[in-house]
Amino acid sequence: MSESLTLESRIRRLEEILTRLEADDVELEQALELFEEGVKHVKAAEQTLNRTEARVEELLGDGAETRPLEEGRS
Repeated sequence: MSESLTLESRIRRLEEILTRLEADDVELEQALELFEEGVKHVKAAEQTLNRTEARVEELLGDGAETRPLEEGRS
């Protein structure tokens, strides 16, 4: 899997994987492969978000204290 995928591309692929996994005709081996691919996308997306958050905090780092983004907030 390419490391150059955008966050948006990863999310789209995850949606495709979920749709496929929800189908009734997916064989076990294929489901496992899709699941593994999905886990890789989730981990890479988390890394992207962590780097982005660190960069934002760095840019705002004028000595002001920042707080982490609240979970579940859009």
